[in-house]
Amino acid sequence: MTSRLIKLLPWLALAAIIFATVSPIRLRPQDFASVDIDRAGAFAAMALLFMLAYPRQWLLCGILVILGAGGIELLQYLSPTRHAHLDDAVVKAAGAAIGCLMGWTLNRMIARFRAPVAA
Repeated sequence: MTSRLIKLLPWLALAAIIFATVSPIRLRPQDFASVDIDRAGAFAAMALLFMLAYPRQWLLCGILVILGAGGIELLQYLSPTRHAHLDDAVVKAAGAAIGCLMGWTLNRMIARFRAPVAA
């Protein structure tokens, strides 16, 4: 059950990010952080979740979430109340890269912890 949940969480995060990106601006979640911190944080969290859910495919996950930042930004052209910007895509890609690095590092730490100790 835990494995299914771990694999479900990144996909739910992706769905939430796509909704927040494409929906009308008035439906976008609001909080206390700046918009750039929101963008980077959301993509970092999503990338981290993908890296943890698919540790053997870490390179593919990393490439897809970083490139996906630009693709998701382009989805804003589908919404009449939104507009895509290159600097927004860069912030999202940077957040994704940070999340990938965090996930890769955490996966390495988990692998070392699980490795048998030589006697």
